[in-house]
Amino acid sequence: MNVSFAVPVDAPDMAAVHAQAFDKPWDETDFEDLLDGEGIFGVVARDPGPAGALICRAVAGEAEVLTVGVATASRRRGVGRALMEMAITRARSMQAQEMFLEVDVANFGAVALYTSLGFVQTGLRRGYYDRGEAGQADALVMRLDLTSPPN
Repeated sequence: MNVSFAVPVDAPDMAAVHAQAFDKPWDETDFEDLLDGEGIFGVVARDPGPAGALICRAVAGEAEVLTVGVATASRRRGVGRALMEMAITRARSMQAQEMFLEVDVANFGAVALYTSLGFVQTGLRRGYYDRGEAGQADALVMRLDLTSPPN
């Protein structure tokens, strides 16, 4: 698996992964626009095709994972961990002191991954995810202290 920082030309691959991971996926333009934003960075994994994508924003001492997804065929193979570890390292290098993310309460694999990386639950957002006809899903808000040594 190859994991690297994303550039705008990676937007099609990132959108393809996102479409497999989310009910309401972002398109190529969304990723291109975000990757041009201040304090924004992306991480992309290939194995050899698109396996995972992450977008994070780090400003004013805080980092927020805006989205992270893993392609269906690449799940349970360490892609999510690799994306997150690279993002955590980058956020630390950008002087972020804490990192936040939201995750679907029913995504037990992702919650377990984030917990294993040192994230703790700090809140709950009711009805955060719109599942269309399936209704709303709650999100856990999780935080990682980036000032303590890595796990």
